Amino acid sequence: MNPLDAQNIIAKRIARELRPGMLVNLGIGIPTLVANYVPNNMGVYFQSENGLIGTGPVPDEGMAHPTLTDAGGRPVSALPGACTFDSAMSFGLIRGGHVDVTVLGGLQVDAQGRLANWMIPGKTVPGMGGAMDLVTGAKRVIVAMQHTAKGKPKIVPTCTLPLTAAKPVNLVVTEMAVIEFRGGRAILLETAPEVSVAEVLAATPISLEVNDHVPKMAL
Repeated sequence: MNPLDAQNIIAKRIARELRPGMLVNLGIGIPTLVANYVPNNMGVYFQSENGLIGTGPVPDEGMAHPTLTDAGGRPVSALPGACTFDSAMSFGLIRGGHVDVTVLGGLQVDAQGRLANWMIPGKTVPGMGGAMDLVTGAKRVIVAMQHTAKGKPKIVPTCTLPLTAAKPVNLVVTEMAVIEFRGGRAILLETAPEVSVAEVLAATPISLEVNDHVPKMAL
């Protein structure tokens, strides 16, 4: 599958998890695409940990404002009524448990739902940023990532990269499947339209609970 197609499948599916009135944090990478698939009139409030509530879709070419960016420094748009504030207030919201959902990218997720997403082998990175706080503080954590990387699974029995937090995530959405982590169990909720349960199991080297009927993703 084309990587861009895979990313948009993931973003579309995650957008269906959001509800009116939610305060939602989108991490960098695939998560930023989620805003593109949420109707403008839904009333979801997107928060960026660098100090903005009310982010909208990625601006059209030529319409980006140099001082209006997400936490990764990429251009964002601001919806009517958006507000800005300092990082102290932003992390007060996160650490205080006021963020309803955070959507984060992932390098690995283990069989217990623990996330590793901040250290990239062979690359110098500035640190984990707000991911540690978001996994710990958000009411619900959704991971947006491709199912494999260079043929290697990203959902693994044990993470080989440093963990972002000890707290498990709630949901992982890939271009192949939707997997829920609940009480130490990994449950296959849905498969992508062109993907079979057998293909998901073959690409996922952990034990997945599978119901008699696994529906297809609604995109």
